[in-house]
Amino acid sequence: MSSTLLEVTRGAHEDVERLERLVVREMQREPENGRDRLFQSHRVRHMIDLMTATTDKLVEIYEDKDNARKDEIAALGGQGEFPFKKGMHGEDKVLTAFFERLKEIREYHKKNPSARVVDTDDAFEELLKEEPAIEFSGEEAFGRYLDMHELYNEFINSKFGTPMEYSSYVGTFSETDKIPPNLKSKQYKEYMEHVLEYLFSFLERTQPLQDLVRIFAKIESDFEENWDKGAVPGWENKGIENGPSVPESVIDLDYYSTVEELLEVGPEKLKEALAARGLKSGGTAQQRAERLFLLKHTPLEKLDKKHFAKGGRNFDQNGTEQNSNKKEIALMEVKLRRLCELLKEVIIQTKENAEKKPTLTYEEMEAEREEEVVQADSESDEEEKTYNPLNLPMGWDGKPIPYWLYKLHGLGQKFDCEICGNYSYWGRRAFERHFKESRHQHGMRCLGIPNTKYFNEITSIQEARDLWEKIQEKQGINKWRPDLEEEYEDREGNIYNKKTFTDLQRQGLI
Repeated sequence: MSSTLLEVTRGAHEDVERLERLVVREMQREPENGRDRLFQSHRVRHMIDLMTATTDKLVEIYEDKDNARKDEIAALGGQGEFPFKKGMHGEDKVLTAFFERLKEIREYHKKNPSARVVDTDDAFEELLKEEPAIEFSGEEAFGRYLDMHELYNEFINSKFGTPMEYSSYVGTFSETDKIPPNLKSKQYKEYMEHVLEYLFSFLERTQPLQDLVRIFAKIESDFEENWDKGAVPGWENKGIENGPSVPESVIDLDYYSTVEELLEVGPEKLKEALAARGLKSGGTAQQRAERLFLLKHTPLEKLDKKHFAKGGRNFDQNGTEQNSNKKEIALMEVKLRRLCELLKEVIIQTKENAEKKPTLTYEEMEAEREEEVVQADSESDEEEKTYNPLNLPMGWDGKPIPYWLYKLHGLGQKFDCEICGNYSYWGRRAFERHFKESRHQHGMRCLGIPNTKYFNEITSIQEARDLWEKIQEKQGINKWRPDLEEEYEDREGNIYNKKTFTDLQRQGLI
């Protein structure tokens, strides 16, 4: 075998630890600009995905469904299928199994010399240097704005949509409660699927560290509870147990006693009332009135199915409305509102940009696009543009400090402190001040030495330990003093040190 199952397990644990260290290093680095921050997030997301895949493999190994791990451990303990000699037992079997495995490994590496190369952190370091491939449209401006033009065209050309400007659509597309319930059909459901798909994709590209799967799982669990209570916003009291709902604008049949009275309402009103209840709305005005008048004495759930429109409301044998389609649409609307909360700032910026664009000329739009590119690259090129041939420290204004100030404070002198973990301090002032700072104090605590004035100017661990031993000897610490520390007990059970016991004994008091 080229690699045992236990070796694969060890290697997987090592890979997870390396990835954890890389994630910490990457998150401790301050991004130079917005583009770099986005790349950083995607690199961290990629490393987290690798960790997840590796840990899934480890879980599968530890579950040991095929008993391969159990057999390998047994083989290491001398219980395998090696050709043991008769009478061999105990340590002899263990040693035989060990040398058989060693022989197998040597033969494998002799045939495959390249397998001797041991993976190091260098292979994983490349993860910190790679630039993720993230695709954005020109309208999205590398994640600054939403590009909803296709969704906008789908909305205004649908039965449930209304003509409006693109900027108005961006500001109101999440207000689904303004769309009448009778217009939320299959076409509306497909439109909602397209909107959620785009927003989900945009969030994955711009906020890769957001755990959208967990967010949506929480949304769905809360939705199920609120749906049963009839407390979903925009769908109150429209659950299964509450039966079908009818808009307030529908004709109230209690005010009409004959079909002729119902005819006076008009064919359009009759058509609207029938459509709201999911009934067929075709035919003459007389047929519409007769069909609607059936509901005066017959509940909707007990009406013959031939009166319902294709794709309209359906009921089961118990008279309960099959509103799974309605429930799916309500869940989509809840998800849409949550995604809009996460993208609130982007939506506002997109609306402002859409309102500003029609007022710009072509030359102004080109100038603004060039300005955005320059602004994105200026932050990354700022350090290269700064003229600093002497590598002077940077001041509070982001520029090199004057050379005379550099010489005055002795910032060219370098002081290393082994107690601080070989940390370097530039300048005498910073070096003297560091003895009272937390890093040096922590190093002294790790050595078990009090950080007193006696240890100022001492940066070597060995020198600090030698000085502490001399101080202890001088102060008598850890020195055995039998006359004071050796204890004696008299016949009555009283305890004395050696000096006191001897004095009392000489006086005949004991």
